[in-house]
Amino acid sequence: MSRSLKKGPYVDPRILKKIAGKKPQETGAIKTWSRACTISPEMVGFTFGVHNGKDHIDVFCTEEMVGHKLGEFSPTTTFMRHGGKIQKELEQARKEAEIQAAKSAKAAAAS
Repeated sequence: MSRSLKKGPYVDPRILKKIAGKKPQETGAIKTWSRACTISPEMVGFTFGVHNGKDHIDVFCTEEMVGHKLGEFSPTTTFMRHGGKIQKELEQARKEAEIQAAKSAKAAAAS
């Protein structure tokens, strides 16, 4: 649910204070824990280290990101994979096919 138009977008004042009067090239990654902060046009070109609960993920702000939240670009969970036994068998078959293809390419190159 979006914020009301009367209030306007939430931009963390500490982030604005950190980027005030600075150029994007002279600053490194600006560390922040404010994932709810909306990306404003002043932030374009800066790199932010957005905390994901464990460490800081570098997010380079571009023109297309304006209006989105910083937390959208720093995922908090790591996707491992779906599947179980069947998925494991498919991956094993795919790996064997790659090995066979590499062997055949090596044999063709040697000939």
